[in-house]
Amino acid sequence: MVLLQISEPGQSPSPHQRRRAAGIDLGTTNSLVASVRSGTPEVLLDADNQYLLPSVVRYNALKESTVGYAAYLQLSTDPLNTLSSVKRFMGRGIQDIKKLGSQMPYELTTQVDGGMPNFKTVAGDVSPVEASAEILKVLVSRSEEALGGTLDGVVLTVPAYFDEAQRQATKDAATLTGVKVLRLLNEPTAAAVAYGLDQGAEGIIAIYDFGGGTFDVSILRLSSGVFQVLATGGDSSLGGDDIDRVVAQWFSEKAGFSDDLSPSLQRELLMSARIAKEELSESIFTEVNVAGWTGVLSREKFNLLINPLVDKTLGCCKRVLRDAKLKASDITNVVMVGGSTRTHLVRQKVADAFHREPLVNIDPDKVVALGAAIQADLLVGNKPDEDMLLLDVIPLSLGLETMGGLMEKIIHRNTTIPIIKSQEFTTFKDGQTAMSVHVLQGERELISDCRSLARFELRGIPPLVAGAAKIQVSFQVDADGLLNVSAKELASGVESRIEVKPSYGLNDKDIARMLQESYGSAKEDMLARALREQQVDARRMREDLLAALKKDGRELLSDTEYSCLELTVRDLDKICDSQSYREISHQIEAASKASEEFAARRMNVSIKKALAGHSLDDMERGI
Repeated sequence: MVLLQISEPGQSPSPHQRRRAAGIDLGTTNSLVASVRSGTPEVLLDADNQYLLPSVVRYNALKESTVGYAAYLQLSTDPLNTLSSVKRFMGRGIQDIKKLGSQMPYELTTQVDGGMPNFKTVAGDVSPVEASAEILKVLVSRSEEALGGTLDGVVLTVPAYFDEAQRQATKDAATLTGVKVLRLLNEPTAAAVAYGLDQGAEGIIAIYDFGGGTFDVSILRLSSGVFQVLATGGDSSLGGDDIDRVVAQWFSEKAGFSDDLSPSLQRELLMSARIAKEELSESIFTEVNVAGWTGVLSREKFNLLINPLVDKTLGCCKRVLRDAKLKASDITNVVMVGGSTRTHLVRQKVADAFHREPLVNIDPDKVVALGAAIQADLLVGNKPDEDMLLLDVIPLSLGLETMGGLMEKIIHRNTTIPIIKSQEFTTFKDGQTAMSVHVLQGERELISDCRSLARFELRGIPPLVAGAAKIQVSFQVDADGLLNVSAKELASGVESRIEVKPSYGLNDKDIARMLQESYGSAKEDMLARALREQQVDARRMREDLLAALKKDGRELLSDTEYSCLELTVRDLDKICDSQSYREISHQIEAASKASEEFAARRMNVSIKKALAGHSLDDMERGI
């Protein structure tokens, strides 16, 4: 008889009824995962009791990857094979990446189709999507170990200002891990959920999200559990990494380094800049020692260096307030999100801009993951009686190319999603039987200044005179901000449609190839998973036995029996981290047999307690 958790009559232990869900914050600098346990959202820890996972992946010649702190320590010693801040490369082409800065401690390969460039490593070319998937795999594994089984779904957060290509690339990364994505949730909305602002009175909230690689600001109206995003804006190329670069440049100038820096020295400068930035959140000056140069950076000088970057974020705030047709005085609360909001200058300037002290009582590194966990718990079905409606908006306009290379907007930015919108077009030549549909995203008038998302053709149009045919083009944006486009000729009914997969994401063949490669190691993965599950089972049995002994051991067992079970617990404790599946399985079976009599006695006591004061007649009458 296996030792089971015993509950009061008429009740059952809730862990066996709940579905497993998690919220993942895939960050530029650090990533983390959270889940709702015992009704409370909490971040999940790794084996070293750390909740932050550095978003760093290192590859070796055996095509193996290392993720997290171990990889982070290799940033300066093995810069070309150690990838950090890959989120900034997601869904971007080489021209976008060049705007991030001229000094890049990577070797990049340019795709002939204009897609995302890959990183050159000793393990071969690696895409930003693949590197992000490695980070996600670690977080999913951490969740499954903490929650005791396979996840039923996750909510994955993205910056509100991520465009279609960046969102699709993020979802592609999740696809490679095999986890079910319940929803892509905008990070500012997740932060508002974490603060429980949906539980309060009506109000208008500004979410100021200054992370490692992106800046977002969103204005939300909250009313009776409904989150309506009124406007969102930001800069997906502005974040804490840019602060590090400005400080690193100052270090380089002071040290007299040349402009042509080696990748290793670039990494060392950036790491020193990040450490200095973090120390200046607590101190008024910090000593710097990098590549043989020593110096001092004061908080005053640091503020002067980063002031232009902070002012850029405040410019975004003004534009978003204008889009929402609001003034700063209309804002009820300001929520701070992202590690960069720990900087004194940022908090001071935000307070001045909105005329109120921002909310900082939840760790800005945790707040997004905690909100995502709450939403995941809801979407997976653990709280059927609760309802929360999240009305996000699309950050950038979607439209089509029309004659003259112009962008015709179909869905305008800051439109609430999900949404379906249609518009009629016509032919421009007599007898035209086909139409090319070019889907774009952006705010500019010329297609050359907008992001190309997809192209497809509508064929079979009746050969009419120019302008006679009526073609209805429909855009459908789902709750994740992902797009489907269809075109239909109304007279004939001929139709064509496309699920937009931007060139900056992975195409179906790429995903199929990567999944196929993962199948090659399926046996090893299965064995590793089985071992992990056995380790979890051993720990759970050890904890259950300890709790049972503490509660009923002295009362129900003799001294000899108690000592034997104590020895069993110690044996389980020794075996928990074993790498032998059979060894752990054997010990679990032995512990189950050793505790069988104790479990039976506990069960008898529980039944007697439940029946106390009731006669057989009472039982037959159902009393």
